Amino acid sequence: MKLAEALSLRADLQRRIAALRERLKQNARVQEGDSPAEDPEELLGELSAATDDLEGLMASINLTNCETYAVWEDSRLTLTEMIARRDALGLKISVLRDFLAAASAKIDRYSAKEIRLLSTVSVADLQKQVDNLSRELRLLDVELQRMNWITELR
Repeated sequence: MKLAEALSLRADLQRRIAALRERLKQNARVQEGDSPAEDPEELLGELSAATDDLEGLMASINLTNCETYAVWEDSRLTLTEMIARRDALGLKISVLRDFLAAASAKIDRYSAKEIRLLSTVSVADLQKQVDNLSRELRLLDVELQRMNWITELR
């Protein structure tokens, strides 16, 4: 099985577990004399099987990510390191975009007597930095996707 297939299967299992959570909650209590729409014991069994499957799959995915290397920016990195880089870049870009929005917000003044607010940074320079980081993030994500389709799950 390719790593990409395992990641898709993981997402399916996570959705199934989320659905089981809701079904269990819906069948946790009934009015005296009634019976639940679904047997909670059966649902608990399905939950146990699904979480066991998820645990094994996640262990295989994590092991594969730790043992698989790729070249990124002239460095040999594991997929785990590349994923960490991608996640950190995404977070940094998000914070910088929020900061840029605050720094570049237009403030309407109604008279010359009102206090004038100025940006504390060069918006243009920071926007170029965000654009470069966004480009790196896109390229990194493409490389991770490529690796996911050529890497066999361990």
